Amino acid sequence: MELNELKAGQTVRLHERVKDVSSKGEERERVQVFEGIILGVRGSGKSKTLTIRKMSEGVGVEKIYPINSPVIAKIELVKTAKVRRAKLTFLSDKKRQAKRKFKDTYATETK
Repeated sequence: MELNELKAGQTVRLHERVKDVSSKGEERERVQVFEGIILGVRGSGKSKTLTIRKMSEGVGVEKIYPINSPVIAKIELVKTAKVRRAKLTFLSDKKRQAKRKFKDTYATETK
């Protein structure tokens, strides 16, 4: 998937490289998956960032990733929702808890 094709409203599965230290003191690297909806894309060129939000056990978790970061192993597109906004900040609004229905289009191809 092209990194320029990422837009707000898409649900993506982001594979993130994480370095751990075991109880024996050995350093190892593993891949951890973070799946959520893109709230917005900010910046241009090398400084482009993604804001991704997911619900984890009833708690909202938002992460900001630089697209050109070596931490990102792979980005998979899960589905695309039709949205009218470039920034979906209403999804993280705690006062209103706006639950809107999107028209989803599931991705048939996963890499």
